[in-house]
Amino acid sequence: MSPLRSILLVGEGNFSFSACLSQSYRGTDTSITATSLQPEKEALRHEGASDNIHIIQDSGGEVIFQVDCRKLGECVSLRDRVFDRVLFNFPHCGRKSGVKKNRELLKSFFFSCVQVLAEGGEVHVALCNGQGGTPVDHPQRERHNSWQVVAMAAEAHLILTDVHPFKNEKYRSYKCTGYRSQDKGFHLENALVHVFTRSPPYTSDQMLMIEEIVEGESVQYTVPAELSDFVYRGFLCPGSVHPVRLAQDFIIEGLSDKYSVSTVMESIPFLITAKELQLRCQDIDRTHCYRIRPNQKDPNSDTSSHKVKDSPTFLDSQECTDAPAAQQATCVTSDKVDRVWNKGLERSDCSLGMDTEVENYLYVLRPSLLPQMEELLTKKDLTTSVRCHTDNEGKCEGVEVETRENVGACGDCKAAFSLLFGISGVVFRNVLINLWAMPCFHELLLRGVFLSESKPIILIGQRLETLLAPYKVSVVTEEGGLRLMAQPVGLVGRVFTSNEKHDAGQISITVSLNLDLLAVLLFSLPDWRLLWSHDPRLLKCFALHPSPGTPFQPLSLFPERFIFDISFWTGPTWEERKFHAMVRQASHGIVEKVKLVDTFSHPELSQTSYCYRLTYHSHTHAVSHTQALQFHQHLESLLASRLQVTIR
Repeated sequence: MSPLRSILLVGEGNFSFSACLSQSYRGTDTSITATSLQPEKEALRHEGASDNIHIIQDSGGEVIFQVDCRKLGECVSLRDRVFDRVLFNFPHCGRKSGVKKNRELLKSFFFSCVQVLAEGGEVHVALCNGQGGTPVDHPQRERHNSWQVVAMAAEAHLILTDVHPFKNEKYRSYKCTGYRSQDKGFHLENALVHVFTRSPPYTSDQMLMIEEIVEGESVQYTVPAELSDFVYRGFLCPGSVHPVRLAQDFIIEGLSDKYSVSTVMESIPFLITAKELQLRCQDIDRTHCYRIRPNQKDPNSDTSSHKVKDSPTFLDSQECTDAPAAQQATCVTSDKVDRVWNKGLERSDCSLGMDTEVENYLYVLRPSLLPQMEELLTKKDLTTSVRCHTDNEGKCEGVEVETRENVGACGDCKAAFSLLFGISGVVFRNVLINLWAMPCFHELLLRGVFLSESKPIILIGQRLETLLAPYKVSVVTEEGGLRLMAQPVGLVGRVFTSNEKHDAGQISITVSLNLDLLAVLLFSLPDWRLLWSHDPRLLKCFALHPSPGTPFQPLSLFPERFIFDISFWTGPTWEERKFHAMVRQASHGIVEKVKLVDTFSHPELSQTSYCYRLTYHSHTHAVSHTQALQFHQHLESLLASRLQVTIR
């Protein structure tokens, strides 16, 4: 943190470290407050304690005795005060205490220090090598034999953001004491300082009602609860430094070396009709669509506050201008969530994701931008014009692209039409939970008309491979086009021919790219869910527009995983996607994997028992055993009340 205004040190023995720190900040605006658990007379028995206390006080610092680091909020001398940094060097319960007691000491300290920690403040805990139990320790102890510092901090909603060596040589007069309650120092060789900050809060569930114009008709619907945090985020706004936007810029700039890329700013609905889905998205699995039935409009209610005429989704205008107002207008306050949820269930099944029969729904949340691409191309009458440039001998030198009616190309011109028309925006897929399965992502869609004989699919594939091969993306040939694959994320894009009718010798090529997965690959992100974090530190990491390939500094180091099983009885029918939707909602998106481990059908009761294994893990939020268990118990409650299952 810079600049530091106030530092609190707890658990001091002879105050030698506080004295060193006071001298280093002498003459600055930083204040030092050093505290000790011991009474003053007992503390002064430590060798050099009296002199060190005088140094602290002469430097403008403060010394307080009988301060329990586990009860900082109860200390009268610290009341109504907050600190930019709280330091605890080499905590220990005293005497020959085991790892369990020291874990409890750490947990109690973390719960206590957040009460006096300033907004944006840091907690520094110095531990001997091996005690913390992180991969930075060499050698790393087995988990059960360590102090599990990350897990203990997570209980107080703190995340580990940095680990660095304890530089004993920097504090030459520092004398470490207190090992096993003796005037004996700890082993400082390879000791580590663990830096913690507050975890961002979990976003609460929101009932988001939207009214859109779809094919000339006003449609009011409720966004599925598990998707409410994925809309109106504005990642693709002009000037955005979000990694999704940087990935898009990288692709467009790379293709612009070979093609003229024309983009458009439009506002279109999140909804498309089921008919459009069948006509325009034939390659998309229908079971992966969020099927929506409109809400019944209440003529006696005022719905103007929930009205969003258009959802800005296209390139350079993604939820930019209207996003805050739209969210404010459509998000129901927390005290009304349950009431509106129950009311919404009477009107719509969208909160659970799927209807069982096609006849029961008219709309879906767009799984692709293909229908909008077709509509825009038709509405704007955007066709590609190629005119040949010839030299004095009449030989073709190249092409010029225009966006107007096609005037044709030179008969002997072998060059491809070189205009790519591009749109981008959020799309939705009702997929089962897995590490790289995204219920929502940003799609970049590009389309162009080319001369068939120029083999445009091969040329575009080669260009994309040149751009993305350094990030372990490979191009695989398939019938009718190409697939862009990368490990471990899987499919990141496709290049394929469209079914549009063109003049003889012409072919329409479409490029579809998953910008979220490309951002993960370009910047080595450990998890796609990082992209949707509200933590302001994410955008700070990309404020300087780092080049693709720049290593990403994790927001949370070595987050813990917690695994819980859930078993229940269902009736004769079971819709697994509704279960996964409930898991996303109940866990606030921190379940990264769901695995079916067992099923059993009762021969007489027409009931089936399912057992699923859930993995709770997050690179953005503090996940403690307590927090994961609370989410898991909430899931059990939701399943019992909304899916009418019997928890075993």
